[in-house]
Amino acid sequence: MARAICVFCGSSRGTDPAFADAATALGRAIGGGGHRLVYGGGDVGLMGLVAGAALGAGGQVTGVITESLVAAEVAHGGLSELEITASMHERKAMMAARSDAAIVLPGGFGTLDEVFELLTWNQLGLVTMPIVFVNIRRYFDSLFAFIEAAVEHGFVPADHAAQAQSADTVERAVALALAERAAIGSKWVDR
Repeated sequence: MARAICVFCGSSRGTDPAFADAATALGRAIGGGGHRLVYGGGDVGLMGLVAGAALGAGGQVTGVITESLVAAEVAHGGLSELEITASMHERKAMMAARSDAAIVLPGGFGTLDEVFELLTWNQLGLVTMPIVFVNIRRYFDSLFAFIEAAVEHGFVPADHAAQAQSADTVERAVALALAERAAIGSKWVDR
């Protein structure tokens, strides 16, 4: 069954060519698998690579971008669909609403903002979707150590932390994203 997969990733390519390779492989896997890519709408960095690869593999690509980023001329001009929002919050909400799963590639503050908001929405029961980090070159090891510390110190329940899945390869990330995932058993507000 075709799914809409949201990808959060950097607006730069980073310093390791493995990050760009992973973005290209992920775009090909999504587009070539008959799935729709939903992403931040840019034509720069890893974002541009994943979109270009998905389009090149025959996939449908929905970009969601803010008016200010369109004005800065970073919007991808060849997408299947481009949604323009007034704010970053609207952008994140639309990306979540249009997606069945999320995959996270390396990125910076914007990437972390996007995925942590989605993790929080999952925690609150506002959305229910798999969230998978592609841990290329162990990029997200420190993030997962932080999540483990948050569990250990009683700030995040273990079942909530488990929603942040890690995969060492793009192929494994796509498989996890496509797997059916139950909602978190207990909501944060139930505690």
